[in-house]
Amino acid sequence: MAKKRSFVDRLLNATEKVGNALPHPATLFLLFAVSVLVISLVAHLFDWSGVHPGTGEEVHVVNLLSKEGFHRILLELVDNFTGFAPLGIVLVAMLGIGIAEGSGLIGALIRLLVLSAPKRLLTFVLVFSGIVSNVASDVGYVLLIPLAGIIFKAVGRHPITGMAAAFAGVSGGFSANLLLGTVDPLLAGLSTEAAQIVDPSYEVNPTANYYFMVVSTFIIAAVGTFVTERIVAPRLGDYHGDGGADDDDFGPLTPIEKKGIKWTSVVTLIITAIVLLGVIPENGFLRGQDGSVLNSPLIKGVVAWLVIFSAGAGITYGIVTKKYRNDGDVMDSMAESLKTLATYMVLVFFAAQFVAYFKWSNLGLIMAIKGAGFISATNMGLIPLVIVFIIFAAILNMFMGSASAKWALIAPIFIPIFMFLGYSPELAQVVFRIGDSVTNIISPMMSFFALIIAFIQKYDKKAGIGTVIATMLPYTIVFFIAWTILMVIWVWIGLPLGPDAGLHYTP
Repeated sequence: MAKKRSFVDRLLNATEKVGNALPHPATLFLLFAVSVLVISLVAHLFDWSGVHPGTGEEVHVVNLLSKEGFHRILLELVDNFTGFAPLGIVLVAMLGIGIAEGSGLIGALIRLLVLSAPKRLLTFVLVFSGIVSNVASDVGYVLLIPLAGIIFKAVGRHPITGMAAAFAGVSGGFSANLLLGTVDPLLAGLSTEAAQIVDPSYEVNPTANYYFMVVSTFIIAAVGTFVTERIVAPRLGDYHGDGGADDDDFGPLTPIEKKGIKWTSVVTLIITAIVLLGVIPENGFLRGQDGSVLNSPLIKGVVAWLVIFSAGAGITYGIVTKKYRNDGDVMDSMAESLKTLATYMVLVFFAAQFVAYFKWSNLGLIMAIKGAGFISATNMGLIPLVIVFIIFAAILNMFMGSASAKWALIAPIFIPIFMFLGYSPELAQVVFRIGDSVTNIISPMMSFFALIIAFIQKYDKKAGIGTVIATMLPYTIVFFIAWTILMVIWVWIGLPLGPDAGLHYTP
């Protein structure tokens, strides 16, 4: 007789089936784009309109299935793609990250940080390292999580406990960091596109959420440590299995790797000194035209600096460790990093058309006007709005894995709503990032979820989706509570979210 499945198992299976039944994200955006065209015709026929609260002008829907609309679709197809704000930013950022990752520098730094941690701080360091590893895209998933299992086993603890701690940092702490990574310019570009529906001159900088990210890093690391030690570790108990042979690639740093990190530190300090010389003096060469730091090339050109630091450190490390023997090796690493973006570029092509049509038709603008009016009528207030939006993003993440795909879809609606209510696009973005992060670790739609199951099965042959979700669910609940409280306190005090990125928007 078959064992009766629990309600949780049935719910998780249903979630998996619904997610697997969805088309490819690129196909979804194609369908959304076509839907906008059809809806624009219907809304135009019914003369759907709204009054812009900033200008007082009446806004009407533009029919994109008219002769003029069809011409615009054909003539601006390429420009929509090449002019899509996140595309160039992400491509350039990945070139620099690719050099550092291809040289082996990022992997070596993670091993150095984790392997040198005292036993009593090991869990904290694993969660913290997971958060910081997000600066290098996927390296946390493929390196840190299996390394955590090996380390915990070596110190006599359950390896899945260590893997859970690392996974919580890598995926659950996705929106926290001490450094800017590829996701920051990506989301900022999407936010800029959405904000320009209301204000064509508005730009969201990649540093928009930096202050909040830095504080979140330590909060999430501390909370993740608490959940690991007080909930996950007691539940998993002691480990009595073999778990296979340990991988030599996760061992201590070799002398040549240590030498590489030494010289990398020197080069990084030199570049940092140049930056400081450019911004500390009042007439520094890196200050803005008005003499300020906020409007300087340091802040506005943060992606360029990300490339400079990554390339300088990566090339130095690669030369010392003999990973890079000539310029061709460096170029190969850059090319290899761009290969990982092939699927992303396909998605961007269709997402760019969808965002453009949404903007041209005025549907996004009118929906935002109506949505803002409804929220104003309910007297919801900023804090309830923040909490509701976090919950919405968290639920949506269970069915759609890609953060950029989700934000490209909902930013054109929610950012204008926030702006019409007097709140900044940067605030809408950070609230979305919280919700998107907390359910990453329990979402079967997360792209690395199957890989995590495979890692855990090394130590538990019977592990499956339910095992992973049951282990990670406490992190999701506690992360949601802690991050929401932090956001509420942040809003209540009125702190800026990043350089020149406040909570409020004035038309």
